[in-house]
Amino acid sequence: MINITIDNIKTQITEGTTVLNAAKSIGVEIPTMCFLEGQSNHPSCMICVVKDKSTGKLFPSCAIAVTEGMEIISKDEEIINARKESLELLLSDHVGDCEAPCRPSCPANMNIPLMNRLIADGKFSESNIVVKEDIALPLILGYICPAPCEKACRRNQVDNAVSICHLKKSVAAEDLSSENSYLPPKEKKTNKKVAIIGTGPGGLSAAFYILKWGHECVLFDKNKEPGGTLRYQILENELPNEAIDKEVALIKKYGAEFRMNYLITKEIYETNIKKNFDAIILATGDFESSNFKDFSFESGKSGITIDKGTYETSEEGVFACGNIIRSRRMAINSVAQGKIAANSANMYLRGEKPKKAHRMFNSKFGKLFEAELDEYMKEAIPEKRIELEKGKMGDFTKEEAILEAQRCMHCDCRKVDDCKLRTYSDQYKADQKKYKFGERKTIKKYDQHDTVIYEPEKCIRCNLCVDITVKNGELTGLTSVGRGFNVQIDVPFGESMKNALTETAIKCAEACPTGAISLK
Repeated sequence: MINITIDNIKTQITEGTTVLNAAKSIGVEIPTMCFLEGQSNHPSCMICVVKDKSTGKLFPSCAIAVTEGMEIISKDEEIINARKESLELLLSDHVGDCEAPCRPSCPANMNIPLMNRLIADGKFSESNIVVKEDIALPLILGYICPAPCEKACRRNQVDNAVSICHLKKSVAAEDLSSENSYLPPKEKKTNKKVAIIGTGPGGLSAAFYILKWGHECVLFDKNKEPGGTLRYQILENELPNEAIDKEVALIKKYGAEFRMNYLITKEIYETNIKKNFDAIILATGDFESSNFKDFSFESGKSGITIDKGTYETSEEGVFACGNIIRSRRMAINSVAQGKIAANSANMYLRGEKPKKAHRMFNSKFGKLFEAELDEYMKEAIPEKRIELEKGKMGDFTKEEAILEAQRCMHCDCRKVDDCKLRTYSDQYKADQKKYKFGERKTIKKYDQHDTVIYEPEKCIRCNLCVDITVKNGELTGLTSVGRGFNVQIDVPFGESMKNALTETAIKCAEACPTGAISLK
């Protein structure tokens, strides 16, 4: 046994053990991308660097065995900066999107690509569950959303955007026509009560998520019927009241209480609302036309002042969303803000300090080159966008919805949730653009295989897939082609990916630290 010290922890380690595994054995986690237990080791990513305390030198922990008396530092400012720089060098050669352009363009950040894929497979119920994760009023928004996601859709470069908004409306309509419309399981009851003032898009959205997270809620509105601007400012031939009624009815079924014809005056607010509720969400619509400008809230030119990350007002336990903050006249913004306000109220009610939702690192490369359009169309059908005679007032049949969803080009990464490059780039706050110079590489997609797809411009050349194919006796397998900076993992002898990975496709996809080789 060898005596070593890691981060001031003295321990005994078996001779021949790598520093990486020695650290792991005492609970010290060191990040790595190119290392996989049981495979040959090719230290290339340099994410696992640590420091020899006696010399101050950095070295890859996956490649160096422990020696007697070794003292190792696994984390300090120099090491963190070295790992960050290694990530930025890898990103300089990385061409791939973590999220498809449509998703960050959606104010609610809905998982549009997943919705599309589920619809394309005829899984309408599953698709609706994905929608409801971020959008509480998909049927209403299907009529009136200006669809910023469609403006960002890459299918525009081929012909026309995928009809995302109408697909969302289709799954919502399908669900609401059933006897058991979907309502997500509620979290454990908290016995906390939230007052939501206003029943427009922001208030209804907030109510949906407040209920989902285990609280009770009462919605107050000065009008006779719920819906706010949706019902009283949008024409019936643009948004049918029937659509509003259906989604309001579902929120009532979920447990929301509505008190209509109820104007909240300053006196009622102070003597009733503040005393009888554990948190308050203001969603009254346009600030100038509301009576809240006479209340004691801090406000500016556009509306009530809030923390832009948490939607907290100047009063503890009170949150705001929608046009009372700033009149934008876009319901999708209010719906998205309603969820954020509800999330902050939920944290507050659970005794936590509300905090801004974290947005993960998102690699993106912009528009497709002309030569790349065919590559992306490999995963989509060539048919033109289905245009309905009645426009947004019309409805897709199930068959039309499936066909329209199949036009999606699958721009998002298949490993978006478990890509090590993304995870560590987020953790170390890497700058994707730091070392990017000149024109990027042209994207190719090798999709001949039945199980996996290979996108070489996402590859970091860790050689794990090469080792796996060799170790498992693939006849051709994969190998490194080229030299220096232009080296690429490819199939030798002009063979196809299907013939190269006859036994090891799934193993290679599971081992790949990025989305370069991934399951279809």
